[in-house]
Amino acid sequence: MGGFFGVVKHDDCVNDLFYGTDYNSHLGTKRAGIATLHNGQFSRQIHSIDNSYFRTKFEADLDEFEGNMGIGVISDTDAQPIIINSRLGKFALVTVAKINNIRELEKELLDAGRHFCEHSYDTLNPTELIGALISEGKDYVEGIKNVYNKVKGSCSMLLLTKEGIIAARDKLGRTPVIIGEQEGAHAISTEDCAFPNLGYKSCYNVGPAEIVLVTPDEIKQLKAPGEDMQICAFMWVYYGYPPCSYEGKNVDEIRYKIGLHTAEGKDSEEIDFVSPVPDSGTGMALGYAAAINKPYLRGMVKYTPTWPRSFTPGSQKRRELVAKMKLIANNSLLKNKRVAFCDDSIVRGTQLRDNVQDIRDAGAEKVHIRISCPPLVYPCKFLNFTASKSEMELIARRVIARLEEEGFKAPLEEFTKAGSEAYNRMVEEIRKDLGLDSLRFCTLETLIDAIGLPKCKVCTHCFDGSSYE
Repeated sequence: MGGFFGVVKHDDCVNDLFYGTDYNSHLGTKRAGIATLHNGQFSRQIHSIDNSYFRTKFEADLDEFEGNMGIGVISDTDAQPIIINSRLGKFALVTVAKINNIRELEKELLDAGRHFCEHSYDTLNPTELIGALISEGKDYVEGIKNVYNKVKGSCSMLLLTKEGIIAARDKLGRTPVIIGEQEGAHAISTEDCAFPNLGYKSCYNVGPAEIVLVTPDEIKQLKAPGEDMQICAFMWVYYGYPPCSYEGKNVDEIRYKIGLHTAEGKDSEEIDFVSPVPDSGTGMALGYAAAINKPYLRGMVKYTPTWPRSFTPGSQKRRELVAKMKLIANNSLLKNKRVAFCDDSIVRGTQLRDNVQDIRDAGAEKVHIRISCPPLVYPCKFLNFTASKSEMELIARRVIARLEEEGFKAPLEEFTKAGSEAYNRMVEEIRKDLGLDSLRFCTLETLIDAIGLPKCKVCTHCFDGSSYE
């Protein structure tokens, strides 16, 4: 997906920028960059983080930076920040975006006489495209509105300008933008866990399609927020770091509630203990264990020193190998035990199938899986949630196709309705495919209730196909 961080102070901002950007590292795996502005001059560095941490790549660069304003980004896609000199002025830009119509917009701009410089492997840099769209406006606000009007998908952004940092949240608020404050300074981040250790307190949630100018002393609204919001449900299920909050809703608290409510105070299976599939299954597992009054134990442990990322490698085969290598089954706890494992989601099913085999090899008697979201029936169109190129990479869609081949036919939406015959058949086939003794998903109603926002404000497209552009 990606995350960004910006800071504007009366004094030097470099240390805050470095550590604040680092606190977004769990959101991206490909490229990272920072830029500062000092006496009208921009400084910038971009590094690959495919096989290393942000801190290790940028620590040696810090002495090259100075200034009281800066922006940083952790990206799952393109090299950023981009520095642009346009008729609006010179500015640096970072984005968290997924542009579904990027080729159409590229052609439109090329036909109008524009050109692009940032290419890798013949691929247009999406952030440069966003910069080109901004530069078409008569001012920054009109330029950002141009992005909102033309981009299909999503786009939140920070612009580093001589006046301050302009923060603009996606037109439907699919990703969060949060502002923190301390005396004489403001910071802007995708993740508010970046604030406390740097001395900032969250003070403002930028609204959907809202544009603000942030200076050391004030937050000035340049465009009011829109009425509609479609914040991604996976911010709470998977993406978000446990201490973070979005729209005032804490990630770990909601994962705990999902566990409580999914268990419904009982479980039809005989269970000896509850374990997370680390790390994003931890909050759910704690809630699930409390609800059924069973011990919470770590039947699987994540080996963090050398395997921090399961999706870093470029090929799916290598990603699957890394995902397997970083999790270690705790044989002593698992032997002859009936265990309920809590995980965030099932996408392709490959990683979970391998985990289950490891658990059985460790001697577990029964393996029950509890998932903190509904089955993924539709590919994500709005964020880079998975690297799936086809809906048939989703295990749910493969199972549905197989059921149809075997003669069971139902409208696709029936498979998204918990308790329907189509849903029950799909879940049972997934259970058998993965070699589980039982499988239960959190229902959409339970998920929305745990998040605590109206369903119309939350994007649930991958579960029920309901979202809009």
